[in-house]
Amino acid sequence: MKVEPVNHQLTALLPYFFDHHPSARTLSAFFFRRGWYKHHLCLIETNLKLFYKTISNHGNRSEGRTESKFCETILKRLHMSKVNQPPIGLHRLAKYMSKKEGKTAVIVGKVTDDVRMMECPKMSVCALGFTESARKRIVAAGGECLTFDQLALRAPKGSGTVLLRGPKSREALSHFGHNTSVNNPHTHDGVKPYVRSKGRKFERARGRRRSRGFKV
Repeated sequence: MKVEPVNHQLTALLPYFFDHHPSARTLSAFFFRRGWYKHHLCLIETNLKLFYKTISNHGNRSEGRTESKFCETILKRLHMSKVNQPPIGLHRLAKYMSKKEGKTAVIVGKVTDDVRMMECPKMSVCALGFTESARKRIVAAGGECLTFDQLALRAPKGSGTVLLRGPKSREALSHFGHNTSVNNPHTHDGVKPYVRSKGRKFERARGRRRSRGFKV
């Protein structure tokens, strides 16, 4: 797997944080001893969580440097699993940012390219990561790709930003059951089964035909 360069992530704001937060100092020393390029993504994400926890209202309000719901939302999304940090494509991003000139799109996730879009508009985007082609298209259109430490310097309380998310729909959800109700007691009505094939010999026995006991 090709590892992207650091791109000066955390260089603007987090050195001060490293010097004053004992957990960050321990993590920094641990990862730097074992090689930056192997663990730099984990280090960046972990210290972003610590950083936004410090400046937000998480925990004691007297210790937070900003009283902003924006920082609390960013912190909550940074702690989410990868399934709940879905990527967003350039086409969807451009659609959401239309008629929002001068604002910065903020995505706690990755921005991917969309080859179906012919022209990329000028946008200012802050995200956890960009694919190589998406970054090139945004920069070529006159836009900019920001990191979260650069965003914290520019808009610490989230002013002039648009907080976005990618779609959570994925193929695996079509196989999941659903809750029961009085009108629909069956949990797997209309649920896509895991089958090897759609031929004559597969998934045609008990449970799939009323002549074979029952049908769901």
